[in-house]
Amino acid sequence: MNENPFVLIDRLAETHSLSVSEYQTLVLSETETLRTYAAQKADKIRRDIYGDSIYIRGLIEVSNVCRNDCYYCGIRASNRACDRYLLTDDQILSCCAEGYALGFRTFVMQGGEGGLPVARVCSIVTVIKTRYPDCAVTLSLGEYQTGDYQRMYDAGADRYLLRHETADKTHYQQLHPQTLSFDNRMRCLYDLKRIGFQVGCGFMVGSPYQTPACLAKDLAFIEAFRPDMCGIGPFIPQKDTPFRDFPAGSAHQTAYLLSLIRLIQPNILLPATTALGTILASGQALGIQSGANVIMPNLSPLSEREKYALYDNKRSAGTESAQNLADLKASMQALGYRIVTARGDIIHPSQSDGKVV
Repeated sequence: MNENPFVLIDRLAETHSLSVSEYQTLVLSETETLRTYAAQKADKIRRDIYGDSIYIRGLIEVSNVCRNDCYYCGIRASNRACDRYLLTDDQILSCCAEGYALGFRTFVMQGGEGGLPVARVCSIVTVIKTRYPDCAVTLSLGEYQTGDYQRMYDAGADRYLLRHETADKTHYQQLHPQTLSFDNRMRCLYDLKRIGFQVGCGFMVGSPYQTPACLAKDLAFIEAFRPDMCGIGPFIPQKDTPFRDFPAGSAHQTAYLLSLIRLIQPNILLPATTALGTILASGQALGIQSGANVIMPNLSPLSEREKYALYDNKRSAGTESAQNLADLKASMQALGYRIVTARGDIIHPSQSDGKVV
């Protein structure tokens, strides 16, 4: 017999654990009332650990060159309509200088897989860490061999974001060509954790062929893997991909899942993603009110931002732009939160008394 979903949310808030079938019940039971209930629980738990602090990360999209051909992504290798670019070291470091002056203390270097050679990645990371020793560097550059991840870590990288995309192996194969494997993606995630990175995983909400059972597996995976970060956002089709005609995912379902993830892992670093702000004008605020505590404004050179088109109509202006930090601070303040200048590392239970100020 399926349990009352409100009772399941109460139990999840208390024990941070459910079975896969119980997670599926929560996915299937989503209503506006249940979303609101979960969001209230998630917001309280987040405030107990992080107070009203919202961390900002300066996003630098270093390259849209990618060796992969994922069916959902606008920078897939076979997309001839994609205008390719690769930032120079000086451009990347200039982004960091601007970001540091604005108050960013984490820089996220994100790009297509294989666009930046590993040696260059390591060199740039070392320079950033030398110039800005009070900053964290996050990488989001795809799948690599264990030794390459170790080199990046040894160069000074602190965190690594690698979305698992889906915890269902069959679904993974429906989203990717045969050259990419679910098992290798999992190998990468566990390698990153073992090496010592703060690790982020994540998935699209409403991606083609996704079922409630898939989402239940995603939630169970997050419970088992215990990532330091988790990036989720609604699937948004891109006009030059095989998935161009599939419907977009739901902002409200994404917000609901953010709340559930916060209940699963109370101290997780949880972004209100650009995709959420793209599909719904108030999406960023909705994400924060649902339990997210990270926003990643774009520091990339204005000349290249539109070229990093993972999906159509991607937002990179307004509060998604690092240059409009004052607007972001004001919008968060209006919601009862505050943007802080800090590295924004994960707070572990033993540190919960010392909330970030």
